[in-house]
Amino acid sequence: MSPSPDHLARARAADSDRRRTRVLKVLDKLAADGEEITVSSVARAAGVHRSLIHRHGDLHAAVLARAGEPPPGATAGTQVSRQSLLAAVANLTARNGRLSVHITRLERRLSEALGQAAWEASGLGAPADVETLTGHRVGTADPRSPRRTRRTGRGPRRRRAANRGLMAQLNR
Repeated sequence: MSPSPDHLARARAADSDRRRTRVLKVLDKLAADGEEITVSSVARAAGVHRSLIHRHGDLHAAVLARAGEPPPGATAGTQVSRQSLLAAVANLTARNGRLSVHITRLERRLSEALGQAAWEASGLGAPADVETLTGHRVGTADPRSPRRTRRTGRGPRRRRAANRGLMAQLNR
């Protein structure tokens, strides 16, 4: 003979009531002993799964309310509340995120600076006074000279001399 659906529903309801009662008793005991009250610690001590406490809103609210209360015998000014600790953790997490972004930015800048210094030291790049050297292009007049090379007729000779001087500077 198979059990009736009503009988199974009553057995399940009775089991649920026993587990709820066990959770409430453990919650009172943990609060009286001054132990840490969390959903996990209450579930562990009561021998139930955490999901039971989360599924029943009244049990979850009772656990959170007891967790926020100061332990018995503690003065109000000496205890740190759970909410203040959670706020401190949230603030520190946000600060760590900001510092991580700042460190990444500084590392990128340092890498670029070291790369630039290595590039210049290797001799592969243009020298630091490239602006001065590029001002003396072939076919242009010497900026210090008031005369232009086209008028004097000595343009090719001056250009070759300027090129030799520039190459000598680059080879040093």
